[in-house]
Amino acid sequence: MAAAAPYSLRRRLLFWLLVPLIAIGLIALLDTWREAIGTANAASDRVLAGSALAIAERVVVSEEGTLEVDIPYVALEMLTSAAQDRVFYRVDGPPGTFITGYDTLPTMPAPPPEKAQFSDASFRGEPIRLAALARSASTGVDSIPFVVTVAETTIARTQLAQTILLHSALRLAVLIGGAALIAWFAVNASLQPLYRLRAAIAERSPDDLHPIDDRVPGEVRGLVETVNSFMVRLGGALSGLRNFTGNASHQLRTPMTIVRTQLALAGRARSLDEAKAAAQTADKAIVRAEHVLSQLLLLARIETAASNGIEAIPVDLTAITMESVADRVMKADAAGADLGFEGGEVVPIRAEALLIGELAGNLVDNAIAYAGSGAEITVRVSGGEEAVLEVEDNGPGIAPEKLAAVRARFSRGAGADKPGSGLGLPIVEEIAELFGGRLTLEPRASGTGLIARVTFPRLPASNQAEEKATTE
Repeated sequence: MAAAAPYSLRRRLLFWLLVPLIAIGLIALLDTWREAIGTANAASDRVLAGSALAIAERVVVSEEGTLEVDIPYVALEMLTSAAQDRVFYRVDGPPGTFITGYDTLPTMPAPPPEKAQFSDASFRGEPIRLAALARSASTGVDSIPFVVTVAETTIARTQLAQTILLHSALRLAVLIGGAALIAWFAVNASLQPLYRLRAAIAERSPDDLHPIDDRVPGEVRGLVETVNSFMVRLGGALSGLRNFTGNASHQLRTPMTIVRTQLALAGRARSLDEAKAAAQTADKAIVRAEHVLSQLLLLARIETAASNGIEAIPVDLTAITMESVADRVMKADAAGADLGFEGGEVVPIRAEALLIGELAGNLVDNAIAYAGSGAEITVRVSGGEEAVLEVEDNGPGIAPEKLAAVRARFSRGAGADKPGSGLGLPIVEEIAELFGGRLTLEPRASGTGLIARVTFPRLPASNQAEEKATTE
């Protein structure tokens, strides 16, 4: 499956900063247009109402008792501030009576007295704005009602609203442009620590796995800590690989040389017996190489687990040890040793069953290999404040001054002629430390033989039952 194409963090940040800003700007423009229309209408309506009032004040009752009006054209000129606008008017008397003006000009229902009424309409194919004002003229005996209607085209109003909108749009454009410029510099400045981090990592040599200590923003600190943790694990893995490679090349060189030598001797053998003897020697060397390689792989696994961490679960030390002992009864019998087990109670510890099995197996294998024919080997598991695994033998043991040396890798003590790799006790010690345990070696009370003891922190049985129930 092809990897997704990379995307630009800068472009994404700018997109999410500017697009909402532009959207808000458009909404603001729509609101500004509504406000501009309202402002233009409010300003023009006041003038329109003033003109209607000026005309209404010139309506009088004639001697014949009819209404007449002397139109003050100055009032109408107030409405012609924009040359392209046109002004219309009409004066109506009692219902159904037209006095003067444009008789086809639309009218409105009689507005309430003392208050102008406004409306939008169309006249001669053009949109207009109407203002109607109701008044009455006194005859001395009674009064005659009349309505003054004044209208003008809406060109000036529209232009005023457009001018307000244009100025607002220009201001918003400058604001958004300035914000975009600021956002660009802010995003670039914010991304500079990432660029420095990238450059610092790019300049490193492949062998440089020390943690990154460059100053980075808090939002990136988690990523840096994850990378540092990964490099620590990678360094541990590479160190284990180098150790494994170096140890394997050193420890396998001798068996492989023996194999090649014996194969050459078998090829030059003058009899079948000589060829068989050479083949048997080569086979023993291969068995030893296989054992060394197995131990080295186990050691590498332990080192990797120590570097990366391992999930420890409640296990029964007694059951695991009994299984390891049972697997080696035949081997002990073949070596002439008497192998036995003591213990039966459940002794829970927190560990990994496979590695604990390897630990117990290595201790028993060492005892079988070095105790000698006729030796008695006793394996015990007991519980108390600590979980204890002991392997005791009555063989020749180890001189006190050499107890520390046999813990080193590839050290085989006095039994150099015995089969083995010199990794048994180091593996035991590393597995024990992996799960909080410790290995001790001491002579038996009689002075001969050896007691290899491994102690672990014991897991209370109640906690073990709770964890098993949670897992289930």
